[in-house]
Amino acid sequence: MKTGFIYDEIYLKHDYPDHPERKERLIAITEHLDKAGLMKEVKLIEPRRASVEEIALNHDPNYIQEVHDFCKSGGGFLDPDTYAVEETYDVALMAAGGVLEGIDKILEGDVETAFCAVRPPGHHAEYAKAMGFCIFNNVAVGAHYLRKKGMEKVFIIDFDAHHGNGTQRSFYQDDKVFYFSTHQYPFYPGTGSASENGAGKGEGYTLNVPMPAGAGDAEYEPVYSNLLPKVMREFRPNFVLVSAGYDLHSDDPLTYLNVSTRGIRKIVSSILKTSKDLGAPTLFALEGGYNLKALGESVVATVEEMLQA
Repeated sequence: MKTGFIYDEIYLKHDYPDHPERKERLIAITEHLDKAGLMKEVKLIEPRRASVEEIALNHDPNYIQEVHDFCKSGGGFLDPDTYAVEETYDVALMAAGGVLEGIDKILEGDVETAFCAVRPPGHHAEYAKAMGFCIFNNVAVGAHYLRKKGMEKVFIIDFDAHHGNGTQRSFYQDDKVFYFSTHQYPFYPGTGSASENGAGKGEGYTLNVPMPAGAGDAEYEPVYSNLLPKVMREFRPNFVLVSAGYDLHSDDPLTYLNVSTRGIRKIVSSILKTSKDLGAPTLFALEGGYNLKALGESVVATVEEMLQA
């Protein structure tokens, strides 16, 4: 089985009534994959718990301890959008650990690609700050982990409708981790203008492609069919991480983009083809996506493309 699927029911324990980032998101994904017969086609991988030291590759140790203490004292809201319950700290360690386990299984040759159905999501989480539903930055931790494992160059692609401010900040002055993002702009969290392209030795290693409200398949297609492959070929990564946020879908209730399920399939196909041409393994990690039907269908399309790549 060439495609790994990382999931555990522990991810359902991070939950808050009437919040858009809820456990039903993962339930919808697994139900759609099962109905499509894809759960039999993927290799199910159990996530592991990331260590504090691994989380600290990207986050302030004091912040990690603060999240621990906040959750164990009953939780609440870490910022106006980001809840935490008693179990959230442990779930967040397993979310980052799911990405790390997926990376390990790819590097060990057990699978060629992996999809991490993890939550809470991560790309808004900054060095010492939770925000935008995110506690720890799963993909950023993964990129640091890959570099520590000896991967010389890591390429991060983020197609969530919201700009991944946390991921960008983590690698803004880094020339070994390239951050590429398409997102609605201007929109939450307010970052991600075209002029934000890195600093110091990292200048030129961040590329933001802001999309206006209403942008759909016609606007996204040339970016992922032409621009992204060109940039990836120039950078020549050893590994590709994808922040897979499905709130760019036209049916998403929180955003104003107009990409179809077919358009998402084309984005995924282009990423996988370019990565394969460069000999770089690819791992997808779930970020946003809040219409349950659109989310389930979009992940089905993603996994089908992974199996066919």
